[in-house]
Amino acid sequence: MSHSSDASHHWARIQESGSVAGMRLMVWIRRHLGRLPFRAMLGPVILYYYLGRALPRRASRRYLERIWPLYAGSPPRWKRWLGLKHFMAFGQSLMDKVDAWSGIPVEVYVPQEDRACLDQAIRSGRGGLMLVSHIGNLEICSAMSDNREDFHVTQLMHTRNSQKFNQLLDRSILRRGPEIIEVTEITPATAMALAERINAGGFVVIAADRVPINEGGRVRHIDFLGASAPFPEGPFWLAALLRCPIYTMSCLRENQAHRIEFQPFDDTTHLRRADREAWREDAMQRYVAWLTDQCRRYPLQWFNFFPYWQVDDRHAG
Repeated sequence: MSHSSDASHHWARIQESGSVAGMRLMVWIRRHLGRLPFRAMLGPVILYYYLGRALPRRASRRYLERIWPLYAGSPPRWKRWLGLKHFMAFGQSLMDKVDAWSGIPVEVYVPQEDRACLDQAIRSGRGGLMLVSHIGNLEICSAMSDNREDFHVTQLMHTRNSQKFNQLLDRSILRRGPEIIEVTEITPATAMALAERINAGGFVVIAADRVPINEGGRVRHIDFLGASAPFPEGPFWLAALLRCPIYTMSCLRENQAHRIEFQPFDDTTHLRRADREAWREDAMQRYVAWLTDQCRRYPLQWFNFFPYWQVDDRHAG
C-alpha cells in the first residue's frame, strides 16, 4: 500500500490528440453518410494516431504481450498488426459512445442471468455501487438507463484528460445523459450525497482500474497479468463507507452488438468498521481477478494506453 507516484507517464497527463473539429467531422460522416464511409475514414485516422504516438503504442504492445498468451495460448506473432487492431477497436468505441447518446440505434444484448440480476437489483429499491473498468463501452450501459424510468445512474469519472471528447459529446448528444461527478473532487460531503442517491434506489458507477490523479491518492500493488500494478483504494474505501450492495458491470462489443454483463460482487451493508481494511484487501484481489477474466475474453477492448505496470515504467524509453 503506497501513495501514487508522480510521473510524466501518469494516464491523466497523456494529452488528447486531434481536434474537436476533426472529431466532429467524423461524427457528421457517421450520422449522415453511414457506417461504411465512417469506417473508411476511421482507418487512416487511427493509423495516423498509431504511427504518431509512441507512448500509447508501446503501452498497447506491452499489454498485448501480457494478455495474448491467456487469450490465444501463445505470444502474439504479428505485434504491430495486433496493436493497430487494438487502436482500431478504441476508435470504434469512441463512435459507439456518440451513437449511444445521439439516438442512433445500438444493438444491446443482456444474457438472461445478467438481466435477471439487474432487474432484481432495481426492484429491490436498495440501489448500489457498480464497479466497472476501462474495458468495453460503459456509455452503452449509461444510455440504457435513459430507456428505464427505474434505473438511475450517477457516474464518478475522470474528465480532465478528455475535455475535447467531452466537448464533442456536449454538442452531439440528443439524450439527457447520466449525472457525472468529477472523481478528483470527492469529499465527505460528496460521499454523503452518493449515499443519499443509493438510499433512494439509485446506482453509482465508478471505475477501479486507474490510479488517482491526486498525488495523495492511496493505491495498492496487486499482481495483474504477471507483474505488480497499482490499483486505487478509493473505490473500495467508498464501497465500505456507503454500506450497500456492490455489483460489477461491463459492456463488451461482440461483432455489431454489445453484450452487457451485470453480476453481484459483494454487500457491505453489515460490514463492521473493524473489518473494513481486511475486506478492502480481499475485495481488490477479487476485482483484479474479475478484470483479468474480462481482458482474457475480450483482449482488444481494454483501453488503457499508458504504462500500466511499474516494471514497464522503469524500462520506458
